[in-house]
Amino acid sequence: MTAFDIYNTQLYREAMAGHYSAWRIFREALRGQRGWSRAWRDPEPASRYDVVIVGGGGHGLATAYYLARTHGIRRVAVLERSWLGGGNTGRNTTVIRSNYYYPASAALYDMSVRLYENLSKELNYNIMFSQRGMLMVGHSRHDMDLINRWAGAMQINGVACEVLNRATVARLAPALDCSPRARYPVEGGLIQRRGGTARHDAVAWGYARAADALGVDIIQGCEVTGFLRGPGGEVVGVETSRGRIMAGKVQLAAAGNTSALAGLAGFRLPLTSYALQAFVSEPIKPVLDTVILSLATGVYLSQSDKGGLVIGGGLDLYPSFAQRGNLPVARSVLGAVAEQFPSLGRVRLLRQWAGTVDVSPDSSPILGESPVPGLYLNCGWGTGGFKAIPVGGTLMAHHLATGEPHPIARPFGLDRFARGALIDEAAASGIAH
Repeated sequence: MTAFDIYNTQLYREAMAGHYSAWRIFREALRGQRGWSRAWRDPEPASRYDVVIVGGGGHGLATAYYLARTHGIRRVAVLERSWLGGGNTGRNTTVIRSNYYYPASAALYDMSVRLYENLSKELNYNIMFSQRGMLMVGHSRHDMDLINRWAGAMQINGVACEVLNRATVARLAPALDCSPRARYPVEGGLIQRRGGTARHDAVAWGYARAADALGVDIIQGCEVTGFLRGPGGEVVGVETSRGRIMAGKVQLAAAGNTSALAGLAGFRLPLTSYALQAFVSEPIKPVLDTVILSLATGVYLSQSDKGGLVIGGGLDLYPSFAQRGNLPVARSVLGAVAEQFPSLGRVRLLRQWAGTVDVSPDSSPILGESPVPGLYLNCGWGTGGFKAIPVGGTLMAHHLATGEPHPIARPFGLDRFARGALIDEAAASGIAH
């Protein structure tokens, strides 16, 4: 086959159309990397859209993508006041799991894991999803009682898991202090092997690129400052820093800032925003090939592909919109790592950051209609928003397109607080609320 023949193959035509592939990498290497185009456009906002989504993080981008791909609704705008993925999507610890207790939560998060498993192929973008397993470690008889009850609930809900003894935990995590004299003795654990991690930036970029290719407008540097109302009080558009934008429907997907936007719309949400800190160490040789959560300290950590240890813990203990966190929480989290992983005690910290998480009274999300007609909610994920990006987008796209909540989303409506039908996942959320 001649070079001319190669350039006229289907692979070449796909590459020219923006398809990422090994062939295209090879071709661009030969051409000096001059053929790459922008991953998404930077359009000016139109005067009207069928749907406007406020928040350019993972959930907003995923909703826009599924609206366009699944439901054929392509006159969609995603409005982001800063830059794409600059909020919690880029400020988390990348953990993906579905080891929740209640049936409604298990259905929700396990659907998300299943969507993640095929997401790189679907988006034509490597999100670096690594199913290295999620291991919860128990340190007492009471922890093991909880683990056994938790495992039973997961298995009833159709989510595979295994209860482990001390010896198996020690084999899976040799850096963890499992000796009889450990500060936090290890009694056993619970592992979900389908859990793992993904690259947070890649998830946002993959959805943005795929949504843009379907005609969605992603508008950065566009802050929503108010809502436009129709004659019946319904929301018919938004006021922004770049002018008025009319919309058939508006969805809020702004994580910790959703409650502030709800205030602009004239109602109050049962949400409290906290800072959640995360840390990463200097790169070191591989010492950890799973995600570990300690039930005694609430600390969790994994090792990134670059070699850094990614570490998280509990919420800061007071409401805040600051994305910096405080020293006492940092001290307790890092001190627990040094206690439980003695060999890591002298590893140097590279950086620290925080995200603003929106916590509901039952630590479960709020999905569906708001008290104001025409305005929809995707919020209240607390510390679980990243792992739920695909399912949040899928369920909200279904509701926006059909006018009816998806069956999996129905238990998570705002009306559950009035009905007392709470889904109290404070323990399974993985952090101490």
